[in-house]
Amino acid sequence: MSFVDLNQLRTFVVLYELRSVTAAAERMRVTQPTVSYTLKRLRERFGDDLFRREGHDMVPTARATQLFGPLHEALAQIDTTVDDSGPFEPAEFSGELALGLTSIGEQTFLPPIMTALTRESAHPHLQVERLDSDQVEDRLIRGSIDLAMTVSMITSPRLWRSHVRAVEYVALCSALHPLPATSPEMFADRHFLRVSARGGHVFPLQVLTEHGLMPQVSLTVEEYATVPTVLLATDLVVLLPRHVAEVFRSWFDGLKIFDLPWPAQSTPVSLYTRREASLTPTQKWFRQVVLDAVSERSELSR
Repeated sequence: MSFVDLNQLRTFVVLYELRSVTAAAERMRVTQPTVSYTLKRLRERFGDDLFRREGHDMVPTARATQLFGPLHEALAQIDTTVDDSGPFEPAEFSGELALGLTSIGEQTFLPPIMTALTRESAHPHLQVERLDSDQVEDRLIRGSIDLAMTVSMITSPRLWRSHVRAVEYVALCSALHPLPATSPEMFADRHFLRVSARGGHVFPLQVLTEHGLMPQVSLTVEEYATVPTVLLATDLVVLLPRHVAEVFRSWFDGLKIFDLPWPAQSTPVSLYTRREASLTPTQKWFRQVVLDAVSERSELSR
């Protein structure tokens, strides 16, 4: 395959990731007409439109989506093979890394990750992206984020996944308004604060629905950030992962944790990246740093 062909394929990959001719031209340091001409050649080569304009976006066709994974991986392998920059040195890296987290992930996982980066003497610009669970695969494949953590189970052959920690749910409320002893009747006279399941934490909604407690939900919010202060100001109860409840309790002495009377395990928190062969040395290093920082075994060693 000629060098020109490789440039065409690289243009395709960048266009797929950015969904914009203008942005692709800027990244590749060529003119917009050059990207448009290359796209015309690619369409002729593959016998498909590959991208259709919808508003301001270049939306990939089914054929483009089919091609992207193998081409991205092949180009990544070529880049790795010809790279003569030597071993990756964390202390010398100051570029940008993007990490996909839910709001609850920001509050619980970001502090140990930043501590781990400091130990590595690394000073990247870490961009945290707020993700809904249904965005994770697309954002990773397109390359707009480097890593993502979520409780959603994504079984895609295009992604690498590693278990980070188990998730056990508990009840959290103000110590001034404690719950009775753990039993199926412990919530009989209480009302709930519910957090949206958009980040993947669907267990609380399932429990509230299955046990007929949804009529007792008095407040629904989008983010976990306000949960502790709302609990301290009311007699509301929230169902949330134990590791998050313990973080909130460490911040606010006036909160108390209670075990649930039902099985309270959900899908584990997992770390996702693209497949191994398509990761850069920087991404592989960052993935290991995050794994070491947030996994259950790392907490046991502290």
